[in-house]
Amino acid sequence: MKLAFVLLLAVSAEARPALLRFRGGGAVTDVSSVKTPKDAYLGMAAKGRDNAKMPLIKILHQSIMGGGYVGLGGLLATVVSGSVPGIASSNPGMQKMIFAALFPVNLLLILMSGGQLFTGNSASVAAALYEGLISLDDLVKSWSVSFFGNVVGCGLLALAAQYTGILTGGVQELAVATAMKKCSGAFMPTVVKAIMCNWCVCMAVFMAGAANDLAGKMVGIWFPISMFVAIGLEHSVANMFLLPLGLLGGAKLSIADTIVKNMIPATIGNAIAGAVVVAAGYSFQFGKLGNATKL
Repeated sequence: MKLAFVLLLAVSAEARPALLRFRGGGAVTDVSSVKTPKDAYLGMAAKGRDNAKMPLIKILHQSIMGGGYVGLGGLLATVVSGSVPGIASSNPGMQKMIFAALFPVNLLLILMSGGQLFTGNSASVAAALYEGLISLDDLVKSWSVSFFGNVVGCGLLALAAQYTGILTGGVQELAVATAMKKCSGAFMPTVVKAIMCNWCVCMAVFMAGAANDLAGKMVGIWFPISMFVAIGLEHSVANMFLLPLGLLGGAKLSIADTIVKNMIPATIGNAIAGAVVVAAGYSFQFGKLGNATKL
């Protein structure tokens, strides 16, 4: 009878305080598992302030770590999806699904451990600027140092993959094909794909910040990241790993090709998505950019 009563109480969110009192707890404060959109935005701006205001060497360190985690997630996805014999020709959709399902582990590692990405900072640090929490100099420092640190972290993981012999067989073939495809698009379409991509990424950061428990953060991260990967959008930090991996695997590209044909337009698009679509959009809705409107 007691068990049935406990189960009955457990099915209702409103019953949680009563359940805890039944178990012998004291005073209970019922806390929602998800923040409101406004609180999530203000939390993102506060995180951007913290990222931008920390010492330069710590920004660099966290960004190298963040790049390393992106490399680990990218390597996991490449190794598994590239190791299924004949999948690229017989079932390319399944290969994309495998890659997309595994890749998001990198953002989970970053957000749970304190790493930094240029792409996330493009929204959070810009939001801090719009809310008057930092200066423009702080934003420039944060963006430039985190970008450089991400390049270092991703590049080191690509070199490690080659050095350890992981970059062979189907893994090598997928790495080369991925790099070639990413450098085959025209400039403006790549910019637009990068805008859509970092919109997804920044919303993953936004939703992870809105969640108050690990399960909620995992859900908030997994679906937007899997979405941009499966669609084939352009993420500048992911490409800092995938393009060097392809070059090391023998892709018929030069470093200049990867910079001009992908990294420049991808970085521009990612910055637009973070600073304008997400940060400015939510500041207009919930922050200082919208305070002046009278319509």
